[in-house]
Amino acid sequence: MGEAQEVQLHIMGEEAEETTRPEHTNVANQPILLLQQNFGWWLRIAIFTFFLLAGQTVATILGRLYFDKGGNSKWMATFVQTAGFPFILLLYFTPPLKNPTSNNIKPNSPSKLVLVLIYAIFGIFLGANCMLYSLGLLCLPVSTYTLICASQLGFNALFSFFLNSQKFTPFIINSVVLLTISSTLLVFQSDSTESKKISRGKFVIGFICTLGASAGYGLILSLTQFCFREVLKQENYKVVLDMILYPSIVATLAILVGLFASGEWKGLRRDMEEFELGNVSYIMTLIWTAIGWQVFNIGCTGLIFEVSSLFSNVISTLGLPIGPVLAVFIFHEKMNGLKVIALVLAIWGFVSYVYQHYLDDQKSKSGINNVHEEVLNFY
Repeated sequence: MGEAQEVQLHIMGEEAEETTRPEHTNVANQPILLLQQNFGWWLRIAIFTFFLLAGQTVATILGRLYFDKGGNSKWMATFVQTAGFPFILLLYFTPPLKNPTSNNIKPNSPSKLVLVLIYAIFGIFLGANCMLYSLGLLCLPVSTYTLICASQLGFNALFSFFLNSQKFTPFIINSVVLLTISSTLLVFQSDSTESKKISRGKFVIGFICTLGASAGYGLILSLTQFCFREVLKQENYKVVLDMILYPSIVATLAILVGLFASGEWKGLRRDMEEFELGNVSYIMTLIWTAIGWQVFNIGCTGLIFEVSSLFSNVISTLGLPIGPVLAVFIFHEKMNGLKVIALVLAIWGFVSYVYQHYLDDQKSKSGINNVHEEVLNFY
């Protein structure tokens, strides 16, 4: 018994001594350090959010401007969505935004053959999805196009349920239902409300292509998250950039093949000459569209890196209503009652989705605070 008491007293003495060490003193200072870290984190989130919203809005408006002012090449409109990938190379020369090993899930990485297959499959899928977006933008006004794109959030949640074990809470279900209704309502709108007459058949084609592109975009994000966790088994700065750059290169090459195989390249000179704003404006429209999509990719990449692919999609959906508002002033499109209802439902669905993430964040913070209090009480 005497030896046991001595051992117990010795342990208690060590614990008392450890409480005076710097690392235990820092426990009380952790809220201040966390506050400073959170400020930097929110600043990065704000910058990436601005890039995503600005890039997405500018690229969408310019993409519609290309068709509205006489551009007719679907392959060229698709090409500029991925051709600006050299801008992503600039990010390789910037310092990592946080410790690149902090998000590693497993130390081992896949073979080069597996990586090549992943990049090739994602690239071809991306190229096909960009073509669907181009067809949708060709056939639909910006306001209708962007409202249908709001369904991408619902598709993302659905695919994440099967691929990434996304939980379906009442708020998530409410979001999916509202976004689905918002997109479906636009099928019943009258052609007379548009700034330019659009045939019923062309509208249906545009609707189907845009809806398919939204589903494809949601699937790409879910598959990207799945690959990070199950295949690449790491999520650091370079890996995220690689998942943007290499598929974009493959997609650009695939689109170029389609451009030459379809024979549309022969009409590019005429396409430029018939552009209502002139040759210089034609070239600048395409260049700034490509830059806009890459600014969007930078913002999207940053948000995926800092938070998650789902959060990136949420912010992307937040920016969709900006398009219809600007289209009213730029293209003189009309916002009839049906579009307003669809817009309200889309925003409602978005808010419902964000509120669920807010609840999850609060629950996570509550768990961290409880652990912090238990540590302080223990010492």
